[in-house]
Amino acid sequence: METEPGAGPVRLGVLGPVAAWGADGRALDLKGPRHRAVLARLAVARGRVVPLGVLIEDLWEAPPAGAAGAIRTFVGTLRRAIEPGRSSRAGYQVLVTVGPGYALRGELDALTAERLATQAASAPASRAVELASQSLALWRGPAYAEFADEPWAAAERARLAELRLALVEQQAEARLGAGRAAQAIPDLQAHVSEHPWREEAWRLLALALYRNGRQAEALEVIRRARGRLATELGLDPGPSLAALEAGILRQAVDPGGPSGVSGADGIGVASVAGELSVSGVGGLDAVSGVGGLGAGGLGGPDGAGDALAGDVLAVTAAAYQRAAPGSARIRLESAATLAGSLALTGGSGLRAAMDQRLAAVDAAEGLADPELTARVIGNFDAPAIWTRSDDPAAAARIVAAAERALLALPADRDSLRARLLATIALESRGDGGSRPGEAAAEAEVIARRLGDPALLAFGLNGVWMQSFALTGRAARREAIGAEIVAVATRHGLVNFEVLGRLIRLQALGGLGHFAEADREAATLDELAAVHERPLVTVFTRWYLAMRAAAGTAEVATAEEGYGQAATLLHQCGMPGVSRGLLPLARLCLRVWRREPADFPAGTDWGPYLPWARPWLLLAGETPAEARRALRSCPPPPPGLLAEALWCLTARAAVALDDPARAAEAADAVRPAASEIAGAGSGMLIAGPVADYLAEVDGLGGVGPGGGGPGEGGPSEDGPG
Repeated sequence: METEPGAGPVRLGVLGPVAAWGADGRALDLKGPRHRAVLARLAVARGRVVPLGVLIEDLWEAPPAGAAGAIRTFVGTLRRAIEPGRSSRAGYQVLVTVGPGYALRGELDALTAERLATQAASAPASRAVELASQSLALWRGPAYAEFADEPWAAAERARLAELRLALVEQQAEARLGAGRAAQAIPDLQAHVSEHPWREEAWRLLALALYRNGRQAEALEVIRRARGRLATELGLDPGPSLAALEAGILRQAVDPGGPSGVSGADGIGVASVAGELSVSGVGGLDAVSGVGGLGAGGLGGPDGAGDALAGDVLAVTAAAYQRAAPGSARIRLESAATLAGSLALTGGSGLRAAMDQRLAAVDAAEGLADPELTARVIGNFDAPAIWTRSDDPAAAARIVAAAERALLALPADRDSLRARLLATIALESRGDGGSRPGEAAAEAEVIARRLGDPALLAFGLNGVWMQSFALTGRAARREAIGAEIVAVATRHGLVNFEVLGRLIRLQALGGLGHFAEADREAATLDELAAVHERPLVTVFTRWYLAMRAAAGTAEVATAEEGYGQAATLLHQCGMPGVSRGLLPLARLCLRVWRREPADFPAGTDWGPYLPWARPWLLLAGETPAEARRALRSCPPPPPGLLAEALWCLTARAAVALDDPARAAEAADAVRPAASEIAGAGSGMLIAGPVADYLAEVDGLGGVGPGGGGPGEGGPSEDGPG
């Protein structure tokens, strides 16, 4: 079913629950179950026309008298949802009328998956891996998931299920061809566990193990396959599997492809070893061997420590592959734990961690085990220190999975429940609504009742994340940070000690207590060096730049400091932090110091453009346009930068003589009257909030230069 010209960018999905997405990627409302059934029945036809009579027979066991009219109503509603804005006179392009029935002409994910699989079959190995992976990524669950019991969907569901199984094997074959045997092993192990009658999967797994230097395990896999086939089906292995076994025994199989296990040096060794130790006697022995490898220490000269760390990780991971049971559950929990460690590395590690986290959660949900899903979600307990998400869509998927797990979780699983609630609070960030705040409060209550320090630190992280509904809460956040530090240092929770000190750094800046914040920054740099936490340096360098801007530095000097700090953002892997932060920091500084807001055309303001635009238009001497931009400027989202954005709005309203907008901004930021705008982020500063309030209350009563260094600026230990 190819997309017809003019069909538009709507995408239709049947590889999971039936769904549709618009040009902006948002899910379209497909209304009730009958509407969805009509769409699904047409999708099953794969572009062919389905007569009205067939639709009626398939959708009702005993069709009502008005069935034909109902179908037409369903079709009309679907058309409006799928092609909003298109009139019937112009003609619909996706759900079309053809003769006595209807047909779909939109982009269907099932057909895209097939096309990618076909392309992969004839592509070079490395490209085939990519194409097969793209195809597999389209599956959101079993095809036509909500129509599993419908006879008209049965054949298509079976065909697509077989396509997916073949794709897993096609991807593995391509990985072997590309010399990536180690990458093929985990997916194949899960595949044969879930589908033990697929001989090709057993063959590929054995071959991947052999090419990864694990000959004994390869033979054991073939023997397991032989045993299952003989015992449960009374069959001997087919010729391909038998030939592979004979070839391995004769050393006649090409051992091409890399051996060993790759991984980030030193990251997650203890996590993998910890999971390995619970996998059985062989796993315990392997852990002891890993410990012996590191007995000489990791701090040798001339990079020897880095090399040894890489060896430890490789040996641990290889031991895990050999000794851990084939259970998908243990592996998924391990993957989530390792992804949490990976997230702390920054850069590409953050993106990879989120991808692996999502994959683990999706796989856990696919096993229909809510406790496993809760553990997989909760095992990823990397602290969060910024109030804007790096990937809102991924965060929303995690929140939705956590909510589903909560509903299905037994009532007595308090620890898992608290982790899910804290995750909801953290990943919702500034989404608004009462649910995230309630989840944070409940997680804190449970953690305190259980007396679990790690759980309490995790729960308090959620409480902190949900503390931004009102401005002026720096003192409250400082208290949260101090408690996290106390819990973490008492129980050796390094990651949470770093989190607590970063929270205190921010809050102390907001309160204007810079001398104490300086001490936290120095301690954080020490922790970052000892425990190899590169992301910490991003925040402390920005704090130092902000600290210089808060003092007597000239604007040009302060902006140069911001620019130097911004170089650390380019590869940090945190778009929620980095995008637009540098120009916003410079704008806040210029507005505070009453310097012109002239910026180069094409400056990327990221999400902060609405609050920058009035100042840019003022600098361009277009006050009428600036007033319109000011009136259309939305309220800042709750978060670390809310006070700074409100103050930008307040001063712009004063400059443009808009009392109503000025009063709105002043009312919003008045609870923070004793704080330093923006400094609560630990990364930028816009000056004392009190100065902006005085301007609004006097509508321009503050003289030129007010709020600058030496004239209402912050003191060393107080807000001034």
